Amino acid sequence: MAKPEMLPETDKKLVTPGEVLGKASDFKAGKGAYLSPDKRTVYAALTGFVSLIPAPADSSDKKVTVEVIGHKAHGAVPEPGTVVIARVTKVMARMATTDIMCVSSKSVKEKFSGIIRQQDVRATEIDKVDMHASFRPGDIVKALVLSLGDARAYYLSTAKNELGVVSAESPAGAVMVPISWTEMQCPLTGQIEQRKVAKVGA
Repeated sequence: MAKPEMLPETDKKLVTPGEVLGKASDFKAGKGAYLSPDKRTVYAALTGFVSLIPAPADSSDKKVTVEVIGHKAHGAVPEPGTVVIARVTKVMARMATTDIMCVSSKSVKEKFSGIIRQQDVRATEIDKVDMHASFRPGDIVKALVLSLGDARAYYLSTAKNELGVVSAESPAGAVMVPISWTEMQCPLTGQIEQRKVAKVGA
């Protein structure tokens, strides 16, 4: 077998999320690593040291498994397919940026950024989505991790009914109450604001 490209002979190379670990033709993604959507490249999913695991002697697949071992005590790490809780930090015309706080029910110990793109807000009438009517800075959202996108931020989706804003503060400082899947109301002032609301009890 040809010598795998990219990785040095020695393990313990320090990598960060989104860094290329090698070609999928040479490596299999193990813990702390993931395969690109086109199935061609293996990337690091967290900050840590590279570890190479040779294929078992009796395995028909001779690819080396590449893992990333956390360099410190790691909390939960977002992975494609997991549900996260994130705080909206900025809302723009075509996307909202977030800081991921929890993966499933476990808090994260490192800072992970998330991006909710316009096409991932809801499942229907995608072209009519108004980001500013879906999220506001400070909102707490429940979202599904789609993939590790550009700029080392995770692409998140709120397209399912049970995903979306789970907590929002009104201008009056009160926790808003969902009154439909697109609206939340301030219990103090009665003011109604638009949101992409997560279905309660889903």
